[in-house]
Amino acid sequence: MPVLGVKLVLSALWSFLVALFAVPSIIYIAHLKNMLDTPNVRTVHESLTPRLGGVAIFAGFMSALTIFAPLENGIQQLLAGCIVLFFVGLKDDLVTISVTKKFIGQLLATGIIMVMPDIEIRITSFQGIFGIHELPMGVSYAITFVAIVGITNAINLIDGLDGLAGTIVSIISATFGYYFLRYGGPSYGNYAYVAICLIGGIIGFLRYNFHRASIFMGDTGSLVCGFIVSVLTIQFVEMGATTGQPFGASSPSVAVGILFVPLFDTLRVFIIRMLAGRSPFSPDKNHVHHRMLAMGFQQISTVLLLGLLNLVVILFVINFAALGNTLLILALVAFSVLLSVFLGVYHSKRGVQRRVA
Repeated sequence: MPVLGVKLVLSALWSFLVALFAVPSIIYIAHLKNMLDTPNVRTVHESLTPRLGGVAIFAGFMSALTIFAPLENGIQQLLAGCIVLFFVGLKDDLVTISVTKKFIGQLLATGIIMVMPDIEIRITSFQGIFGIHELPMGVSYAITFVAIVGITNAINLIDGLDGLAGTIVSIISATFGYYFLRYGGPSYGNYAYVAICLIGGIIGFLRYNFHRASIFMGDTGSLVCGFIVSVLTIQFVEMGATTGQPFGASSPSVAVGILFVPLFDTLRVFIIRMLAGRSPFSPDKNHVHHRMLAMGFQQISTVLLLGLLNLVVILFVINFAALGNTLLILALVAFSVLLSVFLGVYHSKRGVQRRVA
């Protein structure tokens, strides 16, 4: 255990330092080559800013993981999928690509981790949710694909304020990493390295990303981070079914709670857009962080409050995991509805006040 602890600390430190020292060079090159993100009606920032911070996160994460971590139990497939999404995100940050091309990249990355012959990373059981346990092979692949694409894009969509996506991903990864380290055993323990290497790279990047940010994560970072978080989620759920970790069959609902802020935000904006007769993928400024800014919160306080919200929900699902999947999910849904109603009512009142003014 002491040796494992030292290796984890070294891997986190390596990832942190690589990202920390890579960012200034990326900022310099981006300004030199005019590779800058222009403000528009959907963005919050007001000046030209590089959006290639994901390159630094990727460099720190990949180098630390390949140096310090054991690469069995699906880690190699994870790295291969990350490489695919890194180049998809990089191209989008440089020249902008269509949603279809992004989806194809996600499909390829997901296929790598689901069907590679060494080990398959997929959801094999609902562990009693709605009375469903073991999943048929086809359903298992379909659910896994939806989970990976959904979580990846949820992280991508939450990346709307300085430091927000990095903060949320760090909280999620730290939670998963702790349980992989303590309960993962030989089958899942090396995913603690995945979590800690990702956290190290993000913290090194956040040094330059908090308000006012001198660089953004971009799709290069958000797609890679989202993909890694999706794999950690699947392995966390599967670990609950096989190793007797403290949540047991409640691990799916606990995982949903750990991902609360990005999942809540994504589902909320999708539902609002569809109710308005628009495509769920049509851009707008109706994300939860936009609503909080409209309430008068500053960017830093918004990021800290959303991070705190995610922590509170994590503590809730961890402490009440004994309630089981059904009750936990119902509690999360009820809280999501109340929170969404509050945001909507406040928004409506603000609109009335503006019209009166």
